[in-house]
Amino acid sequence: MTIRKLWMSAAALFAAGTLWAGVAVWKAARAARIATTQIAAARVAAFTSRPLDRSLPAVESLGAPAAFTDVALFNGSTFVSTPSALVEYDAGAISHSWRAGLELPSTRLGHIAVATVAGTGAALWIATDGAGLLAFDGRSFRQILPADPATRKITALLPLDTGRLLLGTAGHGVFYFDGKTLAPFDASLAGLRVTALAGDSTSLWTGTADRGLYYWHSGTVTHFSEHEGLPDPNVTSILTTASATFVGGPMGIAEFREGRHYRTLARGFFTSALAIEGETLLAGSLEDGIAAIPLAPHAPRLIRVATRQPMGAVERLVSVPGATLAVTSTGLYANAIGETSWKEAMIAEPGKLADGNVSAIAIDAAGRLWVGYFDHGLDVLDGDRVSHFENDALYCINRIVENPAEHATAVATANGLVMFDSRPVQRQVLRRAQGLIADDVTDIALRGRGMALATPAGITLVDDTGTHSVSDFHGLVNQHVYALAQDNDHRLAGTLGGLSVLEGGVVRASYTTFNSRLKHNWITAIRKVGDDWFVGTYGAGVLRFTRNGDWDAFQDLRGSIVINPNAMLVTPTRVYAGTMENGLAIFDRLTARWHFATDGLPSLNVTALAAGGGMVYVGTDNGLVRATEQNLR
Repeated sequence: MTIRKLWMSAAALFAAGTLWAGVAVWKAARAARIATTQIAAARVAAFTSRPLDRSLPAVESLGAPAAFTDVALFNGSTFVSTPSALVEYDAGAISHSWRAGLELPSTRLGHIAVATVAGTGAALWIATDGAGLLAFDGRSFRQILPADPATRKITALLPLDTGRLLLGTAGHGVFYFDGKTLAPFDASLAGLRVTALAGDSTSLWTGTADRGLYYWHSGTVTHFSEHEGLPDPNVTSILTTASATFVGGPMGIAEFREGRHYRTLARGFFTSALAIEGETLLAGSLEDGIAAIPLAPHAPRLIRVATRQPMGAVERLVSVPGATLAVTSTGLYANAIGETSWKEAMIAEPGKLADGNVSAIAIDAAGRLWVGYFDHGLDVLDGDRVSHFENDALYCINRIVENPAEHATAVATANGLVMFDSRPVQRQVLRRAQGLIADDVTDIALRGRGMALATPAGITLVDDTGTHSVSDFHGLVNQHVYALAQDNDHRLAGTLGGLSVLEGGVVRASYTTFNSRLKHNWITAIRKVGDDWFVGTYGAGVLRFTRNGDWDAFQDLRGSIVINPNAMLVTPTRVYAGTMENGLAIFDRLTARWHFATDGLPSLNVTALAAGGGMVYVGTDNGLVRATEQNLR
């Protein structure tokens, strides 16, 4: 082979090697671009944007007080959010109202803000506790619904001048929405239980429920805990000014300057809201009104409480030209700059009910409606007349059961069993001192003139002979009893660890996920349906327990479904079960099929059920509604 041929062969080999090297580089670059695109796509949260055009269901709301949550000025009107409605005021009077479960999705409403998101005009944005984000342009609503249910609980809003809207979530950190994209704002802020947002596009302050404060500045994040100047890791409010940032919490207020902790103010003052008036910091509280704190360097740092305080828990303080607005649970108050008294601007509409967080309901033989609350006692509605009862014993109402044989109504609470006579008047409270195995009574089952009481320490049987108790020592599968059901001499006890069957006070059998086809050991509700029992669980929905001791799952009720304690009702044609996040589960006894109903419900967390007078009553953590059975679909 000549030297020329050798050179040509070498050149050919070199060219081929260069070609393959180029191909390899191209492939590597392409793979890198694909990987970058995939990473970016993984960061983007899928969502749907749809107009809210809802037909109103035939459901009647038994109104709770319209506790104000937030306020915003939009299109010349004042808009106020409450947990169950968005209300528009014109010249101090209500001009429009949009209700959760009716015109709006079945969820609690939260903070509101006016923002111009890129590509759209100005709109009123509403945070919800489970239905994502709502936008109102003055004529109609649009819902921005993330595909991931965990991202739908929005706790804070912050409009930016870049055309983005920042969203704080209840467990997934901070997101931004720009009209086309919903994505995490920064990876270092992921997974946070956000409570407050403040700042701008270059400096963002993020408050959390249990992990303190995060300061994002030009891509760098600094974390502040109680060891770096915060009085408490629970941040409830943040206020930014040109020179300082104030961070409120249950134990006081931290002041930051230039990204560093500067000092602590109002130590021990439970701060729920903040605003600034010149050299004075205003701090709102859930129980202690509004405090004015001088900020001058040499001024005494004592809290000066303003005169003529607004009524109710202070939810927000909002600065408007010439004044500060205080949003409280009872209404909206205004304080002109330089004055020390607050004037009533708008009062929240009263409701029939004392509260919206319903925990138990019942209809007695006289047709009266009994409504128990988690933390506001008990209402008895007799036509248009409402009797309210609230004391230390009537706290966290778990169950209400009428005992016709005794002409009495028993109310199970976290602080004992409260007995009412037929008038109704409270006549007796039973606790450990009166023979119960524990003060916390979770359920009641009647048998003749006696009754069985479920508690976290076992079951107490009450009859003419006195009281005696059954616990795990006597064979209960678990001492923490949540639900009871009675059928002649058979009593079923649903516990944290399975189901026990008793006869005459003696445990005859117990069922768990280990020794049976029970799908979940935590039993929350039991009702007799024909010859069988429907058993609600905390995570496996409803199961059928037959008289032969077998367990059957329903094919159309699968997945992780939580049935709330004692939230189950049986009628001649249906079985109803209240779920924690899926609304009302309905079983058609004729077709033996389940389906879910959500229309008309003010919340998907159904906590209590009752029937009477041809109506079904559905209690939630955001209000109480009633409807005929054919209208619950």
